[in-house]
Amino acid sequence: MTYVVTVDICLPQGTPEMDPLQRAGAVALIEDGFDSVEAVEGPDGMEADLFDSIVAVHPAGALLKVFVDAPVLESAEDAVRSVVADLLERSQLLADWRIDRCEVELHPKLAQESLDAADGPDAPPADPAARKAHHAQRPTEDEDEEPYDPEAKAATVKAQMLTLSQNLKAFPPEVFGAPNNGEAGETGETGGGSDGGAGPEAGRKAGGPEAGREAGDPDAGQGGAQALQPEEVAPAAVAPAAIALAAGALLYATDILVDELFQDVQTLTQEDTTAANCDGPLWHFEDLPERYALQYDARFARRFLVTVIAMTTRFTDGSFQRPSCVAEELALKLLLTETHVTLETFGLLTADVAKALDAFADHVYEDSDHDWLYDGAMDDLTTAPLPGATSEAFKAWFTPFEENGYIHPSATGEPEQAA
Repeated sequence: MTYVVTVDICLPQGTPEMDPLQRAGAVALIEDGFDSVEAVEGPDGMEADLFDSIVAVHPAGALLKVFVDAPVLESAEDAVRSVVADLLERSQLLADWRIDRCEVELHPKLAQESLDAADGPDAPPADPAARKAHHAQRPTEDEDEEPYDPEAKAATVKAQMLTLSQNLKAFPPEVFGAPNNGEAGETGETGGGSDGGAGPEAGRKAGGPEAGREAGDPDAGQGGAQALQPEEVAPAAVAPAAIALAAGALLYATDILVDELFQDVQTLTQEDTTAANCDGPLWHFEDLPERYALQYDARFARRFLVTVIAMTTRFTDGSFQRPSCVAEELALKLLLTETHVTLETFGLLTADVAKALDAFADHVYEDSDHDWLYDGAMDDLTTAPLPGATSEAFKAWFTPFEENGYIHPSATGEPEQAA
């Protein structure tokens, strides 16, 4: 059976965070290590085949997703832990890194349900689409469980979002529609403050020196990552509380989007097909421009997933400026949709929060050229690839708009042609 093992590896405690060049080097070392391994024998003597991996490096370590064929879940986890430990030990630069987590992530209630009712009348449906619908249903209330309280759940989610808003370092509150004078963030009401978040201090810290910018020096701050600056003319002011909720909702929805994209990658990998021909349910790849659906195979899906992770990492480390390629523009479109859906699900999408998200989209997108990809009227022989062909426009999705634009190393290179 194919398992996706999640591995968190971290820098030694007290070690400074990695800069972009160090992160690129770490990616190369880890990927080279995985490329040299095809199979491994676990401690229990069972052999597991490693056939793919996704590496996403962040300033404090790396998140790995390793696709492995193994007879049982425990063998998959043991095999991957053994490979990663050996990989770190053999690399002088990574030798002191530690493995914080190595496991196959399962939803505990659904896993227990499958175990308890594997052969009984309550077994989950065999059909993937029916099973997805089954799992999406709200669980029935057990006698020992408290009744589901939507208001309490909404309050919990809202609190989590407001906490997360402090981590959105790349965007000052003006990007979400606050007055362009810093007053909203200075009150602390946006969840920002001096350490980060959707507040003015976060934008200044992430952008590095800005005194020269304010004085009219165009070269100021070029040595470091620079946060996105709001446009000269700001939209009508949005309440600080709505700005904080919108900012936190973006990061809350990021976790959901990444998890669902991982599931899409696994579905396309197992079926060895494209989004156009996939029999199983897909969360998001059916929402990308339909004209290229024959190109959305497992390899493309992995590259797109890495792009999402790399882009949203720049949200939190303060280095995001604009989407750096077409793939990031489309990824941001999916994220904004996921954010709206999540807020609406919990009854948190007020008019002011929606206004903040609209202001964010207006500032982040330099233009709306990517929207033409969804326009069926634009299809012709130059833009819609034939089966088995890859158009020049599609090949450029992972090419940076600017010479110094950042693309994650795992997402670079031309996509293979779909079969």
